[in-house]
Parts: sequence; structure tokens; C-alpha cells
Amino acid sequence: AGEHRWRKGYCKSNPRKMVKVWAEKEMRNYRRLHAANIPCPTPILLKSHVLIMEFLGNSGWPSPRLKDTSLSERRMREAYVQTVLIMRHMYQRCRLVHGDLSEYNLLWHNNEIYVIDVSQSVETDHPSALDFLRKDSANVNDFFRKSGGLDVMSTRQLFEFVTSPLSDGSLEAESTLLDNIMNHVGETSARLSGESEEARREETQREAVDEAVFMSQFLPRSLNQVAEHEIKQLAEGEVEETYAHAVAALTGNQDVVDAVAKKSGRDDTKSKTVNSILLSTEGSKKKEGLDAKFVDDSNNGAVSDEEVENKYDANINEDSDSDDDDDSARFIKTAMTPEELAAAKEEVRAARKANKKAVKEARSEKRLTKIKKKDKRKAINKTKGNKKK
Repeated sequence: AGEHRWRKGYCKSNPRKMVKVWAEKEMRNYRRLHAANIPCPTPILLKSHVLIMEFLGNSGWPSPRLKDTSLSERRMREAYVQTVLIMRHMYQRCRLVHGDLSEYNLLWHNNEIYVIDVSQSVETDHPSALDFLRKDSANVNDFFRKSGGLDVMSTRQLFEFVTSPLSDGSLEAESTLLDNIMNHVGETSARLSGESEEARREETQREAVDEAVFMSQFLPRSLNQVAEHEIKQLAEGEVEETYAHAVAALTGNQDVVDAVAKKSGRDDTKSKTVNSILLSTEGSKKKEGLDAKFVDDSNNGAVSDEEVENKYDANINEDSDSDDDDDSARFIKTAMTPEELAAAKEEVRAARKANKKAVKEARSEKRLTKIKKKDKRKAINKTKGNKKK
């Protein structure tokens, strides 16, 4: 299966066992999503190959799929933002890639997107995880571009938004980055609308070629997958742009991207990437911080008691706001101490021993009331003899 969870293999010759394992996998994936506060049906019970989940609907009528809805432009834009955030949270929090994300596996319930059908979802270390994620990104963008009529980000931008780690992993940082990407998309669309028809056609063809190359390009998952002869090609810019961006994401070195841009003579390739947008955002924040510091340093006069009290009150309010933000955080992953980890393992062992003991006791009681085979055979023969008479 390519997953660590199924490293011991499973029975491929028996379809019934396959269905049971598939249901177990979907149950475990739903639990991950539910623990990370990602909108999805709440898993309730797994019995053999039957999975019971929360019903999403009103008055007995199920909530429609995104494919079957007719949303306004504002609602469609909200749905697109929610879908993009669901993809990122699945990758960053749950370490999962959906694998079959489309308008058929998204529900519109209470003005919110819910994700379903996660039985085929794989972990991020799966050999084909990045390929599945590229396909999911293309499916989502195609639907909202064609059916919703929205100006969506490119497949590469969506892929990089989902996979790019942030120094500040808060929801505010994610929303800021997403706003910057959508602003960049809007500016690009506005610029193209003011150009001639021929220029727009050339830009559309160029984006189609770039997306086709991105969808078919091999993406290294680690530096071990980068061949030695490719290192020299990266330095000289003689590789595909997508490959250079993948290596730059692994190493954090943007020189390979600059070399490719210089070799191809295209400067717009760097400005379209999420990493460049993220770097420009962080640079503007640093500049604002330096400007504020310069203003504070320039005011070297005497400070009144009223100003001191105002600063003190502001600090108290900021602390209270930060406490509220911490309390309202929806998903916080904390590391366990060695003692807590040992206690948890011991608790699991004790539960397994108790379960094993209960099973043995139940089997022993069953043996006491069980009819012996020879007595059972005699009873059957007697009934056969009575029938003959």
C-alpha cells in the first residue's frame, strides 16, 4: 500500500477482508480530521466493514454535494477559501493527502464546506502523495474556475500553499498568506484585462504550458532523490523550473530558482511562486518594524506619567487578548514527557492483558456448556433413525 500503517500487508485475495481494512482506514482518517477540527462527518462506530458516521443534513434531507449546489459568487468564493484551507490543514496538521478531492467529495452544510470520502487518503510520506496532491489541486481549481467563474490561483501556487511551512503556524499567518496570494491573482487578472487580445492569448497559452509541465514533472521528496549530475545542472540553471522550485523548497536556497530564471530569460517565474510572496510579505513586516523602531528612537523626550499608564493598560489588554487567542485555539499538539509516554504505554498493555483475560474466561465458560462431538454425532444419528421408522 505504500503506507507505514499497512507495512505488514493485508490480504489481497479475499475481497471481504479488503473491504474491512478499507473501512478501518477510513475510520482512522476521519478520526485524524475530527481531532484537527477539520469540517467532516463525526465518526461514531466501526463494526466489521460497516462505518457509522454523523448525518449531515436538515429534516432528514442530506446536505448537497458541492457539484449539486447553485451558490452565489460570494458564497462560491467562501467555499473556495474553505476548501483551500481544508487541504492545507489536512497536509500540515493530519499529515494526510485526500487523493480524490473534487466537487463530488465536498458537501455544502450550514454554509460551510465538509470533506468526505477519505478512505483512499494517504499519509504525506507515501511515494505518490505529491502526485495525488497535484491532482487534487488541479481538480479544485478547475471546478471553481469553470463552474464558479472565479479567478483562482494556479495549480503550482495552490500546491505550494498547501505544502509550504510557516515560521508562525497560526491561523492569522495562514490567512495573511492566502490573502496575499489572492491579491496577487487579482492584480494579474486586472493587468491582463487591460492588455490586447493577442497578449492575453499568449499569456493563457504560456500558463497552460507551465501547468502541463508542473503536472508531469518529477518532484523529489528528499535530497537523496537528487542525482549528483543534476547538482551541476541546478547551479547552471539547466533544469526544469518546477524541479528547481522543488529543490529550493527542500534546501531553502533560492539561487537555483534565480539561475533557472536567468537561463530562461523569464523574471515572472519567481514572482508567481508562494515562496516569493511569502518572502516579500516577511520583508515588508520587517521594514514596518524598523520604521516603528526608528520613530520610537527619534522621540527621546521626557515621558509623562499619563503615557506610562496608557502603555501599561495597553500591555494588559494585549496579554488578555493573547490569552483569549490561546484558549480559542482549535488544535494544539503537545509533546508528552518520557514519564507520560511510559505511563500511556503501560496503560495500553494493561488494557490488552485485561481484554485477553476476558476472552480466555469467555472461552472457558463456553467449553463447559459445549456439547462434545461424539455426543452430538449420536444425537444426529438417533434423529436419522427415527426418520427412517
